[in-house]
Amino acid sequence: MPGVTDLLAAAAAAALVFAATNVDDIVVLTVLFVAARGTGRPRPWHIVAGQYLGIGALVTASVVAAAGLLVVPDPWTGLLGLLPIALGVRALLARSDDDAPPAVVGSLLGVAGVTIANGADNIAVYVPVFRSLDPAAGLVWLLVFATLVAAWCAAAALLGSHPRVVALVGRAGHRLVPAIFIAIGATILATSGLLP
Repeated sequence: MPGVTDLLAAAAAAALVFAATNVDDIVVLTVLFVAARGTGRPRPWHIVAGQYLGIGALVTASVVAAAGLLVVPDPWTGLLGLLPIALGVRALLARSDDDAPPAVVGSLLGVAGVTIANGADNIAVYVPVFRSLDPAAGLVWLLVFATLVAAWCAAAALLGSHPRVVALVGRAGHRLVPAIFIAIGATILATSGLLP
């Protein structure tokens, strides 16, 4: 049975790994919260629930893979990069003349899909970690991840309501928001090893 020190060390490690693998989510979540303020889509609860659903799917896939029940060649996870690219291109093509930033993602499942696509590389980090954890430490990791998803959403909502961020997205949102999604997708494809 692990001691308190071991569990605190597991919590610290989990927080560090979560922060390192999800720092890019702050940008995506902030853009989504700004879009929600301007267009009403996605709704804030869609963003939060979608983030939980997406991170939950990534962690579940990692735990299943760590148990040896799922083997997906790493390069193929790069195909998930096509989702944010498609969303960004669609937003560029649907551009309107009003001042509101485009609603690149409009639903809970859309947010979850972007979270999964953006976090596909997280699986490569999470699998060996979950393979090495005992059940108590694994539970600590899951609790820390759940807590930090809430913290990430709160930070992004705060950033998304900051006047300077809102003004920036309002001025350049029609190009900036789709460009962020296209860049995320291109990065996923480029770093996955799928493309030569």
